[in-house]
Amino acid sequence: MQLAFVLVEPKVPENVGAAARALCTMGFGELWLVNSDLHTRPEAHWLAHGSDHILDNARIFPDLAAVRNSVDLLMGTSAKPRHNRQDWHTPTRLREALTDKGDSVATAALVFGREDRGLANEELALCDLLTGIPMKVTYPSLNLAQSVMLYAWEMSGLSVSSPVEKDKPAPAEAGLGALRERLEQLLPRVDTPPEGKLSQWVFERLPLLSERDIGFVHTLCGNIERTLRKK
Repeated sequence: MQLAFVLVEPKVPENVGAAARALCTMGFGELWLVNSDLHTRPEAHWLAHGSDHILDNARIFPDLAAVRNSVDLLMGTSAKPRHNRQDWHTPTRLREALTDKGDSVATAALVFGREDRGLANEELALCDLLTGIPMKVTYPSLNLAQSVMLYAWEMSGLSVSSPVEKDKPAPAEAGLGALRERLEQLLPRVDTPPEGKLSQWVFERLPLLSERDIGFVHTLCGNIERTLRKK
């Protein structure tokens, strides 16, 4: 699994440099930025301390929707659960959920919001899972780079793609991303509209499935598709 850390419109270049340093110390190398060029500022490199290569190789996206289209699993950070969603995880639980995915997820992204206001509701709605760091007090909140460090430490030890592994074909047809696309096409064919409660229930719980369960649902979808073709 390749795990990318995404900073959405960061405000302070020093935070970007410190985040790059945190990723480097924990063995990660994928830093993605949304609508920002702060990684090019001298202030970012001042705090990178040996992590300049991460800043130099950072990927830039115009918006979070573009990130959504580039990964199998998108995870957003939020101080608390939102909109009655049941998929808010502590960092430890998030690591367990990722471990259960096995080879069903080739690329995942962990998203951090703006220093002053976090992620917007529309951006959180794009995320498959939500995660947050429990704290004893609500203020002061954690600094952006501190949050990246905590998550990088907790996620260290997960399989991180090396250059050789990046060339290895991902199990796309059996993966989580392929299952999401398959259900998006299949559910309307069985009179389950995308805006309906059943579809909402399915897609909210889809990212919670283990690798084995994802394979099972793929098999179930195949059986339903064969039945529909016969009709």
